[in-house]
Amino acid sequence: MAASIIDGKTIAQQIRGELTGEIAQLKARGVIPGLAVVLVGDDPASRSYVTAKEKACHEIGIYSADHRLPAATSQAELMALVRQLNGDPRIHGILVQLPLPKGLDESAVLLAIDPDKDIDGFHPINVGRMVIGEKAFLPCTPHGVIQLLVRSGIRIDGAHVVVVGRSNIVGKPLANLLLQKSPHGNATVTICHTRTKDIGHHTRQADIVVAAAGRPNTVTADMIREGAVVIDVGVNRIEDASKKQGFRLVGDVDFEAVRLKASFITPVPGGVGPMTITMLLYNTVASARRHHAG
Repeated sequence: MAASIIDGKTIAQQIRGELTGEIAQLKARGVIPGLAVVLVGDDPASRSYVTAKEKACHEIGIYSADHRLPAATSQAELMALVRQLNGDPRIHGILVQLPLPKGLDESAVLLAIDPDKDIDGFHPINVGRMVIGEKAFLPCTPHGVIQLLVRSGIRIDGAHVVVVGRSNIVGKPLANLLLQKSPHGNATVTICHTRTKDIGHHTRQADIVVAAAGRPNTVTADMIREGAVVIDVGVNRIEDASKKQGFRLVGDVDFEAVRLKASFITPVPGGVGPMTITMLLYNTVASARRHHAG
């Protein structure tokens, strides 16, 4: 029997509906959540992603300040803009789209963002807060994965979760969130990576497998036990002459084969992807609420 599909679009819309109500309450108090998006250069993927974020802000009533800078922007100019946004009371969240053009120091820019406006959750202060279980902005993709599991009725408490991938953006923070003693944690977590011997040995023991390796077909059917839950974070372009754009998107999981063994599985696209932007909106609203508490 084929796995049930975890529909990220539907769950994302559910969360956005909840946010719309909270935004209305904030606006009744004279507070409009504000997000500043900074895009340096004209990378097509980044431009598309930023446009989607701005559209999402407009749809649920978040103020969006769009800052699009030429690729020739200097480090000093970019840092000056970040400092300006740090001090702007209309802005509750700052997002600098990565990667930045060559010659710009990404680490210095991320460190310059006020941790209380760091809605990506990348600032070391927020990373530290997350690791020790304090209130912090959670990285959007890991937080989105947690929400997909929880809202699909999948038990995390006591589960064995294998995360394939150890990036600072997904693998490491997700593993940390899953193992924390919290209502949405308490899992036993194994992390696999490029130096892991026989990844399948580990994934076949898992109740939940999260594929976040950035490589197609990293997780195949023989690596999954019957009834496991499979979350595919990967987004990879595969050449496909039958498509107008000349490619199609696939995840890190051999979807058609794995879905015949799994109990639940996320598709690509339409699984984790819609949740990333939604949790960015969630963090922006949370920041506005914190800034205007009382």
